[in-house]
Amino acid sequence: MTDHERESGFTRGDLARATGCNIETIRYYEKTGVLPDPPRTDAGYRIYSTAHATRLRFILRARELGFSMEDIRGLMGLEDGAAPTCAEVKERTERHLADIRTRIADLRRIEAVLAATASRCSGAKVPDCPVLDAITHP
Repeated sequence: MTDHERESGFTRGDLARATGCNIETIRYYEKTGVLPDPPRTDAGYRIYSTAHATRLRFILRARELGFSMEDIRGLMGLEDGAAPTCAEVKERTERHLADIRTRIADLRRIEAVLAATASRCSGAKVPDCPVLDAITHP
């Protein structure tokens, strides 16, 4: 690879370092089509552009926010080939927010049960344990 080829873009390793993304994850995103295949040099090296880096950062941030790959495809307009409208993005985000709120409510319920059960446990080295009883007999 020439210096000029290297200056005009990123290798996969460079892209991984620049975005904090694992190389295998980049391969996965390429395989699933959310990250387009980069052009190759005459020597066969993949060269990623700043557009690839921007798109990868978008994908990573959306994943951090809990969006599914299907949602990310929709947010990027990959599902139907057209950029989504703000209304479509809002609808998708509100659906995701409702799912998050349901999970939070479930976690709060689990937390309350575990806290109440743990508070009844003496922690002594005895065979009788309220935590095990609560798991065995809900």
